[in-house]
Amino acid sequence: MSTEFDVVVDGIFRQGRHNLSVRLVAENFAPLPVWQPGAHIDVHLRAGLVRQYSLTGSNRDQQAYHICIARDAQSRGGSRYVHDTLRPGQRLKISPPRNLFPLVSAESVTLLAAGIGITPLYAMADALDAAGTPFVLHYFVKQRGDEAFLPELSRYMAQGQCKIWYSSEGNSPRSALPAAVLSHEPDRHLYVCGPAGFMQQVTQQALTYNWPAEAIHTEAFKPVQAAPILGEEGAFTVTLARSGRQCTVPAGQTIARVLQDNGIAVTLSCEMGMCGACLTRVTAGEIDHRDTVQSAAEKSGAEQHIALCCSRSKTPELVLDL
Repeated sequence: MSTEFDVVVDGIFRQGRHNLSVRLVAENFAPLPVWQPGAHIDVHLRAGLVRQYSLTGSNRDQQAYHICIARDAQSRGGSRYVHDTLRPGQRLKISPPRNLFPLVSAESVTLLAAGIGITPLYAMADALDAAGTPFVLHYFVKQRGDEAFLPELSRYMAQGQCKIWYSSEGNSPRSALPAAVLSHEPDRHLYVCGPAGFMQQVTQQALTYNWPAEAIHTEAFKPVQAAPILGEEGAFTVTLARSGRQCTVPAGQTIARVLQDNGIAVTLSCEMGMCGACLTRVTAGEIDHRDTVQSAAEKSGAEQHIALCCSRSKTPELVLDL
């Protein structure tokens, strides 16, 4: 049974030079499902166009959800639709919030955002301030005027502050990261969100300066393209453990598509390995992981899950817990 529900676009607001924030409410202004910072929702923009957007702002506001979308020159349709077509009063279907990037209990928190990566971290900063947890938010943009939520992030916060850095003024994360990343204190956690290169650089620097891997948390907005390996596009077989049914996954086809074509229900959302909706337990075989939603520890753990929308097999057969 579908868990999607209807909302109305209650307002669209300019957030800096390239971003639009969208306020979504229930048609009768009933309270929306509770969410925690780091959560995202699936938004059905039009038939066949589903995108995932982080919830932002205060999670104490149960009357509305806020999302923020950058205009992306490489848009696959979502960014373009929001900026060019979406209008106040329009009805949309959304999913309940899912959280693959949660805040964990810590004595202090460092938040690093680049570009539209500010959306989940703004929500985290607001929640940390309300909870009395010390934090600092570092926000990197290209130039003045690019900032989203500038008035909100500039306000007084009792437990922390937001520092905005402009690469056009020589403060690029490629040249110098904040001092908070260059040393680790016990029970301090680091949250990073933005372009893949930015997150990779911050993570590598933090590890170099003795941050434990379990204290570093990242979320990607775009899939990381895996480097090709010999034979990666060869056909393989998936076996459904509960029925014994087998399907062949040819080169150029995803496991999800093959299963759907054979009448087997698969839960899909982003179809890029970013959201976790299609993660399925594998009981035998070696996975060629291509998702960005699972951590390195999860991908090498004793219990393995595969993203049916993008990952493949390194062995002739995978057995799925289906």
